[in-house]
Amino acid sequence: MGSTRRKQAYWWAGITLAFMLVMWLLGQAILPFVIGAGVAYLLDPLADRLERAGLSRTWAVVTITLSALLVLVAFMLFLAPIVLRQAAQLVEAVPGMIQGLQDFLMQRFPGLLAEGGPLDSSLQNLASLVGEKGGQVLSSVLNSISGVVGMIALLVIVPVVAFYLLLDWDNLVARVDNLLPRQHAPTIRRLASEIDQTLSGFVRGQGTVMLIQGTFYSVSLMAVGLPYAVAIGMGAAFLGIIPYVGTLIGGATAIGVAIFTFWDEPLWIAVVAGIFVIGQVVEGNYLQPKIVGNHVGLHPVWLLLALSVFGSLFGFVGMMVAVPLAAALGVLVRYCAERYVESPMYTGVDPDPVMPEPMLVEVVPEGTLRAMRTDLDAPPADNGPRV
Repeated sequence: MGSTRRKQAYWWAGITLAFMLVMWLLGQAILPFVIGAGVAYLLDPLADRLERAGLSRTWAVVTITLSALLVLVAFMLFLAPIVLRQAAQLVEAVPGMIQGLQDFLMQRFPGLLAEGGPLDSSLQNLASLVGEKGGQVLSSVLNSISGVVGMIALLVIVPVVAFYLLLDWDNLVARVDNLLPRQHAPTIRRLASEIDQTLSGFVRGQGTVMLIQGTFYSVSLMAVGLPYAVAIGMGAAFLGIIPYVGTLIGGATAIGVAIFTFWDEPLWIAVVAGIFVIGQVVEGNYLQPKIVGNHVGLHPVWLLLALSVFGSLFGFVGMMVAVPLAAALGVLVRYCAERYVESPMYTGVDPDPVMPEPMLVEVVPEGTLRAMRTDLDAPPADNGPRV
């Protein structure tokens, strides 16, 4: 038994190392396939629902694929250019805003910003840093994303991979289930079910929350007349994958822009701040509990750590798989903690030895077995003719 467990541990360790090696060596090459698999995983419940409604699997997948492509093309043609343009304009405008803040402080508090003082030097360095590096960082990020993903991979490889995986998803799951070690199959199925609940609850739920928040922030800030409203709203929603971070960064950026836009109208500055306060209250009290739920079990610190570690190790593809790996590792850690609490290492009590099954022995008088064999071997008695 111990030898078998060691062999299984070696096999699982080897599979993990092989997965990490493939991620490290072929990260950019397999990124479209990773995205396609993720899309298929996210859309599989919708395909199952359409099947239950009466469509065949093929027509359900075709309907979903065409709808997703239309949404993607609409985003790339209409929304993405606005977000990118406003983000670039915001980066270019930051140095001027910092200079305006510096001039305001010099007029109102001349002693606070002594020429050549620490605060004056810090603001000047910040303005020059943002002016010189901000555009470069934004450009490099966009270029790296476009180079990694690529228009061909985005418009051809990802939909094709997602289509075929979604078409055969149930069969693939059944095949993987047949390959599980029979001894540990129930445990693996339970862990896989918990990982699926955690991952689907977080990704689908958080994606819905981000879409609602991005729409609310963008439309509300545009209604107020705030410049760069779409970029700020979408950025705050995207960073909202980590609770409070999106609201804090997006709110601080929006209020900073509002201060320089509505300099003589403090009411509108308060309105901008109120938009993010309302967004945070609605998210914390309604969206997160109702859509994401409290059972997900994906802690923000754990998620941030996974994004940092896998992003630094495997680049952009590492960040793409950070969320599912964080969900899987979280479930495995909780399972190991449960086993540890039940183990003698924690309790300090050795488990009771396993007793063999008792053997039932019947005692009979000597010669009984020999007499039974004799009776079986004897020919049947002839009792004469029957009338």
